[in-house]
Amino acid sequence: MATATEPAATAVPSMAAPIATLAQLDLPTAGPNPVSAWRPPPYPVPRAVRPEDHFYFLRPIPSGNVNWPHPRYRYGNTFFGEESIHTGVDLDAARGTPVLAAGGGKVVWVGYGLYSGTYNPDDPYGLAVLIRHDFGYDGRLMYTAYGHLEEASVWLGQHVEGGDQIGTVGDTGNAEGPHLHFEVRFGEGDYFTTRNPELWMVPPEGWGVLAGRICDSIGRPMAEQLVQIYSLETGQRWDVWTYAPETVHPDDHYGENFVISDLPAGPYEVRVDYAGHTSFAQMLVLAGQTNLFEFNGRKGFVVEPTPTPAFVDSPPTS
Repeated sequence: MATATEPAATAVPSMAAPIATLAQLDLPTAGPNPVSAWRPPPYPVPRAVRPEDHFYFLRPIPSGNVNWPHPRYRYGNTFFGEESIHTGVDLDAARGTPVLAAGGGKVVWVGYGLYSGTYNPDDPYGLAVLIRHDFGYDGRLMYTAYGHLEEASVWLGQHVEGGDQIGTVGDTGNAEGPHLHFEVRFGEGDYFTTRNPELWMVPPEGWGVLAGRICDSIGRPMAEQLVQIYSLETGQRWDVWTYAPETVHPDDHYGENFVISDLPAGPYEVRVDYAGHTSFAQMLVLAGQTNLFEFNGRKGFVVEPTPTPAFVDSPPTS
């Protein structure tokens, strides 16, 4: 996919998260996207501030490289109708950048043909690796997939630990430039069992994840709806689109239809256009956890109350 970097943002202090109306808020104009963005190192894994959090996976691209999702082609997106529905995230690291196992497990696929499960030199994933992890979730197996590799440095049946190098970034398969396509899969571990990796990859220290359910007035999810997110401290803007229909799956707990990870902790304004009207809500993004809100058409926003953190010490299930 087309190479792009995600806008930078600056951490901001905590504040309350009241609901705002259009008349109450004068948002600044978003500035131009910088060429690069500095990010803190990630938290250790597994991490769960609350029972519903499940940051089980390391970043498959090491810190110091582009290891955040392409902002215009996230999970569930179609790149504005130009591509099939995206079942993972793209990390636009340079060719030859090391690719790391996101967690410990057994290599169950290496080569061309991951989509079909049989050798195919024209497979859209290109040279790919699939790892079945030593842990699961809610009694189900978990897998991670790594596509468009230039080289693979593991073999079928090998056991790897989280952080082990398994290959390098390339552009094999259906790729317009070097990047890593990364997926989280459940159960049978195939193309139709994916979940949004941004809910499973651990965020940088001091940063959090924002998820939302964007629905119409009678509760139907709105497909490919633009959501605009503003930092109330810096004016930086992030754009994210809700999932296209079919193929992708919301999280069992959150039931979301969009996720944006790697937001510095602090106060934000969320904007959604519906039926010719722009609605706003303020909310607080807390560090190291998933923050959730709902939008229900003319009924407006429901922002999840700020919880009291309570670390969950139990590891992922086997």
